[in-house]
Amino acid sequence: MRATGTDGHGVRERLGSALFSRVAGPEGPKNRARIHGTPGPRWFGPDRPIRAVHGDASMFIGGLSALLLQSLHPLAMAAVSAHSGFRGDPWGRLQRTSTFLAVTTYGTAESAQDACERVRAVHERVRGVTPDGQKYHAADPHLLGWVHVAEVDSFLRAHQRYGARPLSAAGRDAYVADTARVAAALGVLDPPTTVAELAERLAVYRGELRATPQARDAARFLLLNPPVPLVARLPYGVLAANAVSLLPPWAAAELRLPRMPLVDNVCVRPLGSAFTAAVRWAMAPQRARTVRGVA
Repeated sequence: MRATGTDGHGVRERLGSALFSRVAGPEGPKNRARIHGTPGPRWFGPDRPIRAVHGDASMFIGGLSALLLQSLHPLAMAAVSAHSGFRGDPWGRLQRTSTFLAVTTYGTAESAQDACERVRAVHERVRGVTPDGQKYHAADPHLLGWVHVAEVDSFLRAHQRYGARPLSAAGRDAYVADTARVAAALGVLDPPTTVAELAERLAVYRGELRATPQARDAARFLLLNPPVPLVARLPYGVLAANAVSLLPPWAAAELRLPRMPLVDNVCVRPLGSAFTAAVRWAMAPQRARTVRGVA
């Protein structure tokens, strides 16, 4: 029995380390130590909802769903397609995004501000023209606003459905308010601070959204041809199905992604809950190191 327990702990460690390495990259341990171990004031204290949401395994599903939803703005999708390199280096893009989220959520106020300024500098250089002749600029506050509200809505939807401790109504408003601080630092004008304001802002963008060929091509890449090893295809399939299930029905329809409510309720969502529970179990040793400040 003792050997079995040790073996089980070893499997958990290996799986957790592999997940952390994929998400955080080769600099993950060093970044973790710096983010959590550097003394100084933070934008968000330990009790803030943003820490609970961004530290939960539901972010795996919420993050993929956010990418699909964000792709429905033609200007945002054109910028990503031309400048992000998500096809050539998808893991690198994921690692940069996860590091940014970690720094702004858990890091010092100075580090969070610096991270936002670096992103703003990148956005300032991203300009171009869509295939149908529309100009785009990644630093456009209106475009930044769409990326922000689509992300926040997706993260919150995922947390409420798959999170270990879903937020109360007050907690949900507080989470949206927390994310508004980061959005403002990135250049978003008047970001929403409550769930009601978030829903209103999403509705404002609705008329601008449509699935371009680029968006549908990106969805096929993310859902059907992901750069994951064969052994990971089944759990990734569960992740992908739940990311689609999380989308608003109109968004799934725009991307021509199948949605069957009965299958969602009976099969997809329970598998999503099992997936996030498994990730949470595997990542527990990594989280313990974060709490202890161990690299």
